[in-house]
Amino acid sequence: MKQSDLTRERLLRAGLELFTAQGYRATTTGDVARHAGVAEGSLYRHFSGKQALLNEVYRGAAVWAGERVREADAAAATLPEKLAHLAGALVRGAGSEPAVVRLFFFQNHTTLLDERARAAAREFRGGLEGLVAQGKADGLVRTGGVDALAAAWLGVIRVALERIVTREWGTNSGGVTVCRDAAWAAIAQPG
Repeated sequence: MKQSDLTRERLLRAGLELFTAQGYRATTTGDVARHAGVAEGSLYRHFSGKQALLNEVYRGAAVWAGERVREADAAAATLPEKLAHLAGALVRGAGSEPAVVRLFFFQNHTTLLDERARAAAREFRGGLEGLVAQGKADGLVRTGGVDALAAAWLGVIRVALERIVTREWGTNSGGVTVCRDAAWAAIAQPG
């Protein structure tokens, strides 16, 4: 990997860590550069500014989440299995990359995001809604809008993700199983 690519990766990592630890507004470009171990001018050779860095970091987190949906879709046959697989992948991600999960699932940067970052987030939501729609077509999911049902499922899973990123729970905590089961129960066809 070229030195400029390594510098860019270090800046992305530093931005991710600082934006999620101390907040976007409190983080300066100087903070990011110092955390990455580079001169502040290096940040401007790779990004037009702090907001551009945030968009790149957020887009990466959204793409990561979207990949988990695609993997879950390919890994299992039934919707309950797909959603269990997805929940497991998100939980493992919260354990291994808490900053990525914190940025994408818990911080609201809507007014700062460019169209590419928003599109990556929509791709994740669309993928999750597509899974729920498959379940509706198979008669496994209760009546209601697919968007609301997907949001309900994710809302319950977010409880587990939050507990993991705050280190209240481990990835193998019994609470994770409770959340996964409750998330399915929230959208499953009664009876």
